[in-house]
This record gives sequence, C-alpha cells and structure tokens, in this order.
Amino acid sequence: MKAQPAGPSGLAPDRALRFILLLGVVSLLADATYEGARSITGPFLAVLGASGTVVGIVAGLGELLGYGLRLVSGVIADRTRRYWILMIGGYFLNLLVVPLLALAGRWETAAALILAERIGKAVRTPARDAMLSHAVSQVGGGWGFGLHEALDQMGATAGPLLVAAVVRAQGEYRTAFAWLAIPAVLALLVLAAARHFYPQPRELEAAPRGIQTKGLPRAYWIHVGATALVAAGYADFPLMAYHFERTGLVTPQAIALLYALAMAVDAAAALVLGRLFDRFGLVVLAVTAAVCAVFAPLVFLGGPGAVVAGMVLWGAGLGAQESVLRAAVGGMAPAGVRGTAYGIFNAGYGVFWFAGSALMGLLYDRSRAALVSFSMTVQLAAAPAFLLAGRRARA
Repeated sequence: MKAQPAGPSGLAPDRALRFILLLGVVSLLADATYEGARSITGPFLAVLGASGTVVGIVAGLGELLGYGLRLVSGVIADRTRRYWILMIGGYFLNLLVVPLLALAGRWETAAALILAERIGKAVRTPARDAMLSHAVSQVGGGWGFGLHEALDQMGATAGPLLVAAVVRAQGEYRTAFAWLAIPAVLALLVLAAARHFYPQPRELEAAPRGIQTKGLPRAYWIHVGATALVAAGYADFPLMAYHFERTGLVTPQAIALLYALAMAVDAAAALVLGRLFDRFGLVVLAVTAAVCAVFAPLVFLGGPGAVVAGMVLWGAGLGAQESVLRAAVGGMAPAGVRGTAYGIFNAGYGVFWFAGSALMGLLYDRSRAALVSFSMTVQLAAAPAFLLAGRRARA
C-alpha cells in the first residue's frame, strides 16, 4: 500500500484528521449532555416555581454570557498559551453542572447552574477552535470544521432524544438530568485521551508562516462584520416554535420533528458547504447567506409546506455558520492570535444574535411582515460583505 504523503510540516494528514475526530467525539458527547439538558430546562424551572419572565431572562442571559465571555477567554488563551488548560477547565464546568441540576431544589439554584454551564462553554470554545484551526490546515479548513460540526450536531440530536425517552419512561426531569452524567463523563475521558496523544496541536499546522503579524488583517474585520449581519437577522428557533404554536400551523409533536429535521440538515450542510468552501472560498458564504435568507418569509408567512422548506434552509444556514464561518477565521488570523480572533468573532456573533433576536421578538408582536423584511435585509447585506472579505483575503 502506498504511504500517505506528509503535509508541508512533515506530518501525514491522517494524524491531523484523528485529532479532529477526537475533538469531534468530545463535542458529540458534550452536546448530547448540555443540549439534552437545555431541551427541558424551561419546564424544569417552571416546576420549581419560576415565572415566564425568569425563564426568558435566564435563557437570554445565558446565551449572552456564553458568547460575550469568549472574547475574554480567547485573549487569555493567546497570552498564556494555556489552550489545553482553558479547554479542559471549560468542559469540566460546562458538563459537570448538568447532572447537578438533578439536585436543585429551588429555581434560583437551577438558574445559577444553567448560567454556569454557559460560562463553561465560553471558557473552552476559543481555545478549542484555535487548536482545531491548526489541524484543519492539513485536511482543508471547510472540511475539517464541517466534519467537527457534523459530529457536534449528532450529539445535539441524540441528547434531547435521550432526555425525551427518560422523561417519558420515568415522568421526572431530575432523572433525565442524572442520566446525562453518562455522556458528560465519557466526553471528559475522550478529552483526556486527546490531551495525552496531542499535547501540542500547534505542531499540526500544515504550513506555518515564516512571518507572523501581531494584528488581525482587514479581511478578518470585514468577515466579522458580515457575520454580525447574518447573526442579527437569523431568527432563533424558540421564536419560530412560538409562531407555530400560536398559529396552529403544525402540531406540538411536529414542532420537535421540525427542529430535528433542521439539525440533520445542519450536519449535512456543514460537510457539503465545508468542501465547497475549500474549493471556492468565501463566495460560498455569500451565496449561502443570500439563499438561506428566504427561510424567513417561508417560516413566518407561509403554510405548512413552506414551513418545512423554510426549516431546511434555516438548518443549512446554521451548518454554514458553524463550519465555514469558523474555517474562514482560522485562515485569516495568524496562528499566534487565533484564540483572540475566535474570541472576538464569537463574542460579536453572540451579541448581535441576542440583539437581533430581541428586536425580531418585538417586531413579531407588531408585524410579521416587518420581521421578515428586517431578517432578509440584514442577511442579504452580508453577501457582498463576504465577497469583499474574500477579495481582501486573497490580496
């Protein structure tokens, strides 16, 4: 059998691929843990006596912390070079608080644990993406991040299904939280194995640059701005589910199936669009942003058939956001500041997602047509910005 050629750094691409797969399995098990928990935290808080306002504030604040704090953790990762410590510590907090929800006796305690889980994710994500960026350079950034995202979404689908089965069999949320200790512990064990076999992921970089700049290039900032536009105009699923329930377009059981469909499309789109990105560059993001913007009128103004088509486009857009957007950051940022670059990128994404979601919630109560107009306008505005970032990056 012919030996596989080594990359420019003298390392065979299959070694980098194994690292990507290991972290992908970690993400699969981690997503099964915390996405499983998030599927029932709302009703669990209600059982503990929390009001609807409290549930909304906890959910919104959790997402804001989960994205906003990534800026801080990304800077710390680059300045200390303690990528593994930050990632392992973040995963411990991110995962181990989930089974502790089974012991929460007051909604205040449960809310604190929910926020702690989001903070843990904020701590570990920039360090993880920075380390992944070294490995994906061996196999293609779009394909590498797409593969990671596909595994991630498998967990995001499996976790809620596990929780639904436990709740149906036991009729108790606490039991479901306790069961989630299993994927949590497995994720930490696989993470320990990844740390053992790959203590220096930076060595996986396919072609380290001879000259490293300390700042971030203009193409990166244009890319971040385009990403902010996409995030601001992308409706969150809870708002769409609220619309389905309020209008009676689909049954409550079908709402869960629509979300599962979107997650499956997300996983497939991440792989396909990742491959296309490696071949054609940021033009793929420009086309995806323009096409997927159509989900808004389909979901909020269409009938049942249009809703299904809209959810397919919404899932495809999510797949691009979780794979191609991240891959582009790794290709634009010098290795020494990638933690910072991913921190800024994620913080901006989260802040604009939060602001856009809040605005679209207000618009929904006044005019669904206005919501659709806002959503499509800002997403379509992102397309030329992605093309400009691509031209700058090539230059």
